[in-house]
Amino acid sequence: MQADLLFTGGPVLTPQGPVTTSVAVVGGRIAAVKDTEAHALTGPRTEVVNLAGRLLLPGFQDAHIHPVPAGLELTQCDLTGARTAEETLAAVRAYADAHPEREWITGGGWSMEAFEGGMPTKELLDGLVPDRPVYLPNRDHHGAWANSRALELAGITRDTPDPADGRFERDASGEPTGMLQEGAMQYVGRLTPAATPADRLAALLHAQRHLHALGITAWQDALVGDFLGMDDPSEAYLAAARDGSLTARVVGALWWDRERGAEQIPELVERRAALSHGRFRAGSVKLMLDGVAETGTAALLDPYLDGCGCATANRGTSFIDPARLPSYVTELDALGFQCHFHALGDRAVRDALDAVEAARKANGTSDTRPHLAHLQVVHPDDVPRFAQLGATANIQPLWAAHEPQMDELTIPFLGSERAARQYPFGALLRSGATLAAGSDWPVSSPDPMEGIHVAVNRVVPGGSGPVFLPDERIGLTAALTAYTAGSAYANHLDDTGSVRPGALADLVVLDRDPYAGPPEAIGGTRVALTYVGGERVFAAPDA
Repeated sequence: MQADLLFTGGPVLTPQGPVTTSVAVVGGRIAAVKDTEAHALTGPRTEVVNLAGRLLLPGFQDAHIHPVPAGLELTQCDLTGARTAEETLAAVRAYADAHPEREWITGGGWSMEAFEGGMPTKELLDGLVPDRPVYLPNRDHHGAWANSRALELAGITRDTPDPADGRFERDASGEPTGMLQEGAMQYVGRLTPAATPADRLAALLHAQRHLHALGITAWQDALVGDFLGMDDPSEAYLAAARDGSLTARVVGALWWDRERGAEQIPELVERRAALSHGRFRAGSVKLMLDGVAETGTAALLDPYLDGCGCATANRGTSFIDPARLPSYVTELDALGFQCHFHALGDRAVRDALDAVEAARKANGTSDTRPHLAHLQVVHPDDVPRFAQLGATANIQPLWAAHEPQMDELTIPFLGSERAARQYPFGALLRSGATLAAGSDWPVSSPDPMEGIHVAVNRVVPGGSGPVFLPDERIGLTAALTAYTAGSAYANHLDDTGSVRPGALADLVVLDRDPYAGPPEAIGGTRVALTYVGGERVFAAPDA
């Protein structure tokens, strides 16, 4: 037996922590993680990778991401780089001028903090594109900005009632402003030109190249199905899995139609069977329980505050009836589905945990590995329940920092006591919860090292100023583990996520050893090499 790869000359992140050793790979799996054993397997055909002090670690895994929409947005009116209203408007104008052939102006990714109150108006778009419809979801994709022509085509007027799962923002006279929240997005979104199968496949492969360059070897797509006019990535994954172009390992979370009930479960069983091939399998179900705090749609136990600090009548939105949720989750769990919850507010978190508890009582403890994503506000009473119930905490670390969206659009409307319960990574870890990690890309950057930086520092990379809830910081090893072994656990990829003999050789070489520098420098770390099953899928130019 001769090694295909030998990594030597640097530290290796093992389940016991970073160790200076060598790693041999044979036939796509790790064969040895000791110097003597690894070097004994080398031969004339062995490719030797000199780490030169750089850290070797398991491939990163993103436990909550949307690569196909992200890839599509990159080819449309991409606003993710704009930071001010002026930059956003300039980017829209430039795209519209460069694409006079486009019937619709679509894309998105604009930042709420660029506009007063997070609410741009249709008039701003009308001044740029008066004769074509414009539809641009914001960065979190829980709201969208439309111009007058788009509203006209959708038949949205002052007399149009708000849908049960969303709302049309209106001015003082009752006229729609062009901001569509949650379920109201579909009124316009469903009219936009659908991407072709070729478009979706190209978007997937474009996104995959980008993710491999960030060291990501596997992920869980958090929305496989039809939702608010978004493109269903199912067929793109199947096509890529069948022709071998899907080099990542992917779990698909099938969309739970929140306008229906248990009658859709047989369809999910059929889709699970149909959408499993090669490196893609759809064994999870995505249940979106609430919205987002910035728009007042995250489900809270107590009311939101108004601009004056007084309690309102709004406690957010429950998209799935909490009284029926336990029976849905119990039936899904009994059928072997993993439940992947969007749970952002403390009421949504409690509803999800109550549903998991009901399933455990009815079905017994099983290996379905439910996980709750986002966890912006968690009541202290619910923190220990994650470990007690075996529910994984799926964190998006980049959001846990002081930024205008947090300081201006969130904290004032939560109040100081509740705001201090945000993103409790440290408390969850201390309670024994398993942490997985993800990005929610294109909502935020998919770069794991940026997320790890914030998890450790609670300050954005390159940022300064106050640390956001310093007691909730976690150590570098815990953050790296969340993005590797933790997400591998959530993804049921048990032969990945750690550097150990017998594991698949999904590996990453960083451009440095982040343990050797100060915590403030973690965010500057880049990926040099990425391997999936021992095959190199990315190499930086200077690797």
